[in-house]
Amino acid sequence: MIHHDEALSVIQRKRLVAILRGVPMERVDGVVAALLEGGVRVLEFTFDHGRAGAIADNQEKIRHVVSAYGDQVVVGCGTALSVEEVEAAHAAGACLTITPNVNPDVIRRSRELGMVTMPGALSPTEIELAWRSGADIVKLFPAGELGLGYIKAVRGPLGFIPMSAVGGVQPENVADFLSAGVCGFGVGSPLVVPSAVRSGDDAVILARARAFTGAIAAWEASR
Repeated sequence: MIHHDEALSVIQRKRLVAILRGVPMERVDGVVAALLEGGVRVLEFTFDHGRAGAIADNQEKIRHVVSAYGDQVVVGCGTALSVEEVEAAHAAGACLTITPNVNPDVIRRSRELGMVTMPGALSPTEIELAWRSGADIVKLFPAGELGLGYIKAVRGPLGFIPMSAVGGVQPENVADFLSAGVCGFGVGSPLVVPSAVRSGDDAVILARARAFTGAIAAWEASR
């Protein structure tokens, strides 16, 4: 398992977290291979709380990817709402916890287990609470609805807190978000395209991965 500092370093360098939501087990290898070929190294497997057996299902995917791809990827769990889910993901080999909310118990337990933690927050109060509770990076969610103006404004007094953006991020606006002060992104369906997952068209996912990683590289080159 990749340890905290190494995982955080990869996340900070690569800037992009691929959100794998609703990817069936039989499609995991095809999707992950396409993402890797496209330069994506950080993967978030989300808990599907609407399904029975969601914890065991996510554990299976995490365990398989950690075993099959090793240190090529940083593997995390997403939509983690409880300490039980964090512990299950860690037992399967995950080194990253991502949540849509601020739950201090989830944050603290993740850090106790040596995992990187990225809780989701909306308001300045939530952002600061997440940071004080031990967050490595605070996920601004939903970033698309918040808008670039909000991100710039909240980073005025809280610019010392590393923040990522989730929601509304496309290759075409990657530079705008980075220039607004976020350190990276989490991207779901615009990257892991649901129709391509269903049809097995991994070339689409590869092309999207290259579009996102290329946009990040272009912004970094322009600095």
